[in-house]
Amino acid sequence: MAPETILYIVIAAVISFALAVFMYGYKSRYTGKLRWIFGILRFLTLFAILVLLINPKFKSKTYTIVKPSLPVLVDNSTSVRELEQTENVSTIISKLKGNEALNDKFELSFFTFGNDFRATDSVSFSERNTNIAKALSATNEVFRNTIAPTLLITDGNQTLGSDYEFSSVNFKNPLYPVVLGDSTKYIDLKLQQLNTNRYAFLKNQFPVEAILVYSGTGTVSSQFVISQGAATVYRQNVTFSENDNTKTISLTLPASRVGLQKYTAQIVPIAEERNTVNNSKQFAVEVIDQATNVLVVSAIVHPDMGMLKKAIETNEQRKVTFAKPLEGIDQLQDNQLVVLYQPNRSFASLFSEIERLKMNTFIISGTETDWNFLNSAQAIFQKEVTGQREDASAQLNVNYGAFAVEDIGLSGFPPLATLFGELLVTVPHEVLLNQTVSGFNTENPMLATAELNGKRDALWDVEGLWKWRAKSYLQNNNFQQFDEFIGKMVQYLASNKRRSRLEVSNESFYYNNNPIKISAQYFDKNYVFDGRASLQISVVNQESEKRTVFPLLLKNNFYESDVNSLPAGEYAFTVSVSDEAIARSGTFTILDFNVEQQFGNANVSKLTRLANKTEGAIYYPNQFESLAESLLNDDRFQSIQKSEQKIVPLIDWKILLGFIVLFLTAEWFIRKYNGLI
Repeated sequence: MAPETILYIVIAAVISFALAVFMYGYKSRYTGKLRWIFGILRFLTLFAILVLLINPKFKSKTYTIVKPSLPVLVDNSTSVRELEQTENVSTIISKLKGNEALNDKFELSFFTFGNDFRATDSVSFSERNTNIAKALSATNEVFRNTIAPTLLITDGNQTLGSDYEFSSVNFKNPLYPVVLGDSTKYIDLKLQQLNTNRYAFLKNQFPVEAILVYSGTGTVSSQFVISQGAATVYRQNVTFSENDNTKTISLTLPASRVGLQKYTAQIVPIAEERNTVNNSKQFAVEVIDQATNVLVVSAIVHPDMGMLKKAIETNEQRKVTFAKPLEGIDQLQDNQLVVLYQPNRSFASLFSEIERLKMNTFIISGTETDWNFLNSAQAIFQKEVTGQREDASAQLNVNYGAFAVEDIGLSGFPPLATLFGELLVTVPHEVLLNQTVSGFNTENPMLATAELNGKRDALWDVEGLWKWRAKSYLQNNNFQQFDEFIGKMVQYLASNKRRSRLEVSNESFYYNNNPIKISAQYFDKNYVFDGRASLQISVVNQESEKRTVFPLLLKNNFYESDVNSLPAGEYAFTVSVSDEAIARSGTFTILDFNVEQQFGNANVSKLTRLANKTEGAIYYPNQFESLAESLLNDDRFQSIQKSEQKIVPLIDWKILLGFIVLFLTAEWFIRKYNGLI
């Protein structure tokens, strides 16, 4: 308590005493005990009131002991089962929970990782990928400001994400890997990687690249074989040695038949191999008879042009051609879609030919667009001409129904340049992106699509889209989400197919270690997206004829089902709507590839480097006692005493108000009892 506060309290006591003496000690009409009782009660009442007015503040300190954390990260992927380490993992978890000394010193918390990272101690060893980097990054965020030595129970083999050895450079706490699996290296031939296209064009050649790796001593010979069914389509002899242990084979295969073509690539096992699962991989190529050709016409050079080519051609079914406005007139009939980038008066003849051919268009406008010309050249989009520039951001319309689209984080993308002015769409249309400026919705569409008399058109009223593609890469470490967004726009605009009330989207084939998702859109009789419907997908294995039914769950403006639980094979499916006679059917193939079976032993060297880099240590399942002793005796992991100081003002003490009421009440009753009232 401050010295001046103590002084005020003393003064309050003196004043209260003086008033009490004046009222009951100086010429008082009360005598005897009543004089003293009333004087004391009045002193206490006045003193309590004055103390409340002064409102002194009292400080209190509480002390708590904070134990260091001990996060335990457990590999929940199928590779642990393949290495026959499930029992070791269960034993380690049980010992950690049952060790009283560790639980007294540390606050234990259990997490599992595979495709995802979650807080749980329940392990199933069923996840088809291992992302150690993601687990370490999430742990680092959660325990950044605490003492938290981390146990990493894993075989060290990662199949997904960035390299955890290098992404862990900013890890704040020591790491203690517990190595699962045999560290002994056996002779092994492995098909490390297989690169090929998903699509090929009829009567063309498609490339295949195989990376073969040999582990062992001495020289061995084998054959690399690619087969289609019972037929061998490629064969090559390969020889490896201890020093020459990697081979890269590049070849091309003919695309002679339309449809899904399945192949098996294999490095023939040698007699001494223990793990032959990693010797072969299945792959497939869908052969199509023609590509979707997209013509991009521009009179200026802009980074957006490169963005369009890369994003559109991510799907190998699509091909982009660039042309100047006059050059593009002769190329229109060879393309299914024309992209008009920032049109000006040099596009006049091109617009006339597009109108004659009734071609679908995708207009991208910006600060170089001549809107006086564009307003007169077409009757779909009209914009007020001001000549003023502004920066605009995008807001996704989740009720957009022309095609299924996911939010790719557009709200976090930087604002891009456009021309200020009201934009009107004069025909029936849907807005995919709304324009916002400084967080306020301008009621102007940024990206809108229109469909009239079988012709489809779109306008994206902003330039600098390459910045959004770059931002998407920074957020996701790849361009996939943004390119899929552009790809869906192109797929919708390049087609004149009559719209159906039930649209289904799926790939022709999937690898079973990747997500297998089938999406659908359902519209009412007015072709407005209906989010209240009940959709389901019935999947039939064409070999076993086993039928499985999955619900399709609503996700923004489309329905989606995850059929990842299906085994490899060929399937026919039917998507139907409850209480409606509407259904769509199709087929897809799931190719068998378990990336977790590709490893024959633990990656001890990488885990050792990881432990050394973070000032931890590496252990094996049979060294649990040594691990526990190390953690218990390490002086870096000590409990911390934290003090918390609270300042409580006296006015918050309701008990003092109660005493004031009690003193006044007592005085009133005493007066009443003695007939003084």
